[in-house]
Amino acid sequence: MENSNQKKEREETIISVVVPVYNVEKYLERCVDSILSQTVKDLEIILVDDGSTDGSGAICDAYASRQERITVCHKENGGLTSAWKAGLALASGKYTGFVDSDDWIEPDMYERMLELAEREQADMTVCGLIFDFEDPKIPKREESSNFRREVYNRRDVENLFPTLINDGYFFGRTLQSARVTKLFRTEILRANVKYCDDRVALGEDMQITFPVFLDTRKLCVVQNFYPYHYWINNQSITGKYDERYMDKVRLLAERLLAISRDKGVYDFEPQIRNDFLSMTVLTVKNEIYRNYKAGRRTVTRNIRAICEDPKVREALERHTMDKLSSSIRLYLWLMKKGRYTTCYWLVLIFFKIHYYLGKEYRRQ
Repeated sequence: MENSNQKKEREETIISVVVPVYNVEKYLERCVDSILSQTVKDLEIILVDDGSTDGSGAICDAYASRQERITVCHKENGGLTSAWKAGLALASGKYTGFVDSDDWIEPDMYERMLELAEREQADMTVCGLIFDFEDPKIPKREESSNFRREVYNRRDVENLFPTLINDGYFFGRTLQSARVTKLFRTEILRANVKYCDDRVALGEDMQITFPVFLDTRKLCVVQNFYPYHYWINNQSITGKYDERYMDKVRLLAERLLAISRDKGVYDFEPQIRNDFLSMTVLTVKNEIYRNYKAGRRTVTRNIRAICEDPKVREALERHTMDKLSSSIRLYLWLMKKGRYTTCYWLVLIFFKIHYYLGKEYRRQ
């Protein structure tokens, strides 16, 4: 059952910042304080407590009691998508941004994005992010979109469609899916929220940034700007084995294909197939790297089940990624030819190195 501590009625603000909150009492104050410190003051913060079982909900309420700019929504646990959808429903700003509750942002993030958005009357404004690791052995890493210009009009946006989801490289997304590096015109978000399926639990952001992008009349990019800090703690690094990973990959691909067909502005099916295959490689990696305690025979059997799925076989046969590295080409060949034991040993060696180089982490 949803409930919210509604503030007195206020005029429309310029920016609404939605923060989904679930069991993050250790990090929540760092997050909220960074938003309160924004140089843009005409800003509201909507904290959505998604059924937290720790002290997160109480922290949210304490902030709201001290800050008129903060609204809290307490709801039953429904997952990340349902949480930010609930926050969006309460947003009064002309623009909406998102910050995840274990992350934080630099003080001028929204000022710089707003300045460009207002100057160009943009539907979506984009910045970059920094991966910050709790493990000091792993270096920080910047990630930006592949949008190289500051301003894109509608024709420019449409010219990006042929490489939007895959540009021929492994995981070659021109569109960086992260909703947290975007400042959206609120009305365009609301027009596309119908595409956001609460069941999607992997790559959730893509099901909103993709349809919004397809409707965008003007896109702006704050170049060489990395104000968003994406926090990766040691528990995230070690991670847990997810036996439903492949189901989540399938569901994401199904949703993207449904969005593409409903919008009808371009045929994204080959790119979605390429993206699905890239995600499948990560599924194999998840099986090997995080389920190794089950033993090589069990893991190899599970890899076989993944690789012999009809959708995966189709992707292996029909993908159009022509800019793959030799190592990825080899790995796809091994998957295609059923060399699952070799796949097993390569992942244990190769991907473990990538973890500690910080290359494993990218927004999905």
